[in-house]
Amino acid sequence: MNTAILLYQSALREPDRPAIGHGDEVVYTYAELAGTASAIGRYLARERGLRPGDRIALAMNNTPHYLPVLFAAWWSGLVAVPMNPRLHRREFEQLIADSGAELCVTTADLTAPETVPCLDVMELRSAAGEAGSAQPPALVGPEDPAWLFYTSGTTGRSKGATLTHRNLMAATLSALADLGDAADASLLHLTPMSHAGGLFGIVSVARGRTNVLPRDGAVNARTLAEALTAFGPVTFFAVPTILRRLLDPELFADELIPQVRRIFYGGAPTYVDDLRRVVARFGAQRLWQAFGQGESPCTITHLTPDEHAELPSDGRLMTVGHARTGVQVDVVGPSGEFLPHGEVGEVVVRGDTVMAGYWRNPEATRTTLRDGRLHTGDLGWFDSRGRLTLVDRAKDLIISGGSNIYPREIEESLLTHPAVAEAAVVGRADAEWGELPVAFIVPATAVTPAELDAHCLDRLARYKRPREYHFVAELPRNGYGKVLKTELRKRISLQEGPQ
Repeated sequence: MNTAILLYQSALREPDRPAIGHGDEVVYTYAELAGTASAIGRYLARERGLRPGDRIALAMNNTPHYLPVLFAAWWSGLVAVPMNPRLHRREFEQLIADSGAELCVTTADLTAPETVPCLDVMELRSAAGEAGSAQPPALVGPEDPAWLFYTSGTTGRSKGATLTHRNLMAATLSALADLGDAADASLLHLTPMSHAGGLFGIVSVARGRTNVLPRDGAVNARTLAEALTAFGPVTFFAVPTILRRLLDPELFADELIPQVRRIFYGGAPTYVDDLRRVVARFGAQRLWQAFGQGESPCTITHLTPDEHAELPSDGRLMTVGHARTGVQVDVVGPSGEFLPHGEVGEVVVRGDTVMAGYWRNPEATRTTLRDGRLHTGDLGWFDSRGRLTLVDRAKDLIISGGSNIYPREIEESLLTHPAVAEAAVVGRADAEWGELPVAFIVPATAVTPAELDAHCLDRLARYKRPREYHFVAELPRNGYGKVLKTELRKRISLQEGPQ
């Protein structure tokens, strides 16, 4: 089934319902959105010569015209290649070369790639002509590629997770089963639609609800108030950096909180101390955590609003909840054996949401998809109620003197110190112990290594405490807020001493 059928059916069911809002204005009704996507799809096929299976890249900032182009690709059987708008032009060109895209659609505020024909999205809309009535989408197979989801690249060159129409449909149906009344609210886009924002956008379209963009793409007190007043109640997806920003009442006024139905969050580790402050401001019933990867898009486990009310009070790592509907999640040992509750192992996933493989990368596919399971690279354990707690990424595990040390546990402890704004811990090679933990600290106020050492010794076993502290102005991050620990390891390898 073609993913575009979700839009086609919503337009038939509720043609006059607002589909896309910009600021406080309705840009497309569902009939207009479907008609525009259909018209653009026909133009791409007839005038640009694109055939089913061809790839079309999207180098676009969030715009009211993003979803029309995304659904237009599927309408004519093409494969969409959404790209993080924060990338450099050369990085766009790398992804275009890897995907073999025939065309790139851009927004005027980005530097267009030079290695492939490009069309500004407004030029594309104009060239496609009047929308008219939507024609049924092209027939595609459930295993046909629909979306090349390029990983955020924390460890090197991005890989394209090949998401089929079956994958997208399964992820959408799982979300509709698990979101409850949040699926009936408008969806406010605060993160790039090239990744999780666009995936949740499919859910919103399937439900026939309004996708809302802040005016001119600006996220400030004025644009947030305008959008929530016009289209509330809303849900929205937030990465941890956005969650922290929303704690500021000057950005997000207290009187807007009743207009928030649910905050979906994920995309990077959320520390307990940060989350406790978010719960205090917005209330547990407004929070829903999504743990997923591009390889099983936004769909591995979830933590419900009720479970947010059970936050641990002692700084322990918090669960990421239960397996999503239609997804099997297990923890396995080095030989692939299932581990009992309470034992740490690698998190593996089965289900129709799991990607077909990495685009044109059979070696990486064989490494990640084994025995019918997606090997996530995350380490975790289950409690007796089937709730998963993540302890770290397998590649970030520090083995010191034969003992496992999980950097996130140390980071959680450091973040309880009032002088620590951000913290990241990596391993440094050591001739005697194998590895030793090293902490990079973004200080909120002045603090000494001795003070941090004493703080850790009050909370952790002695062997887990950092042996070095590097004070930095900021931590290196990718476009989605994930700390680039590979960059921190490079700094250590260059033998930078503590500052």
